[in-house]
Amino acid sequence: MQGYAYVGAMGVLIVVLYAYITHLYTKKKNADGLDYEKYSDMALNDDISDVPVAPVADKSDGKKK
Repeated sequence: MQGYAYVGAMGVLIVVLYAYITHLYTKKKNADGLDYEKYSDMALNDDISDVPVAPVADKSDGKKK
């Protein structure tokens, strides 16, 4: 019984994982979608002189840099 529950749980988790991956890549194709691969690269490029992943709004005039 425990083995069937394990196999069932793994099946559900695999389906959820593939649905999430599909969601990320279809969202990326949209014009307003985010490129999550750029955000995953932030951990490697975290020096102060590195280019930001997304444009930063200036607080004084509200324009993006």
